[in-house]
Amino acid sequence: MRLVPIALAIAAIALPALASPASVTVDLKGPKGEDLGKATVTEGARGVLVRVDAKGLTPGWHGLHFHEKADCSTPDFKSAGGHVHTVAAVVHGFLAKGSNDDGDLPNIFAGADGVAKADVFSGFVELGESHSRPSLQDADGSAIVIHAKADDYLSQPIGGAGDRVACGVIKSK
Repeated sequence: MRLVPIALAIAAIALPALASPASVTVDLKGPKGEDLGKATVTEGARGVLVRVDAKGLTPGWHGLHFHEKADCSTPDFKSAGGHVHTVAAVVHGFLAKGSNDDGDLPNIFAGADGVAKADVFSGFVELGESHSRPSLQDADGSAIVIHAKADDYLSQPIGGAGDRVACGVIKSK
């Protein structure tokens, strides 16, 4: 008889750990509102995993960043604001001395057919709000943006990545 309460207590502790992690899937849109694929952002223990499934891109490398506002309403996507950040003086780029840009992500590669599929990880942000990292779902949400060119991970302010060619809204809760 004593085993039943113990088994129930273990199940109550274990079930939340078995639940699927929080995730959000966003539509990637082009400047004219055309469908350019999807991106799924999944909460991990130390950041987020981003699965990108994009199409219609120029073949080659493309910068990928988290931007500070859930707004892709203008054709140039500047409505999404700058990169997600927690400091006033942002230094962009994985290779830049003193870099602290929470919106930085690795480049993605589009093949000759314009398709880019990638899984990238960021330990700089989170979906939820544990306050250990900036939340992508804060009051004004955020956006994931694909740029026209590769990010060189060094140049300021965006690594020479050029125009914003695709944008997906990550809504606030």
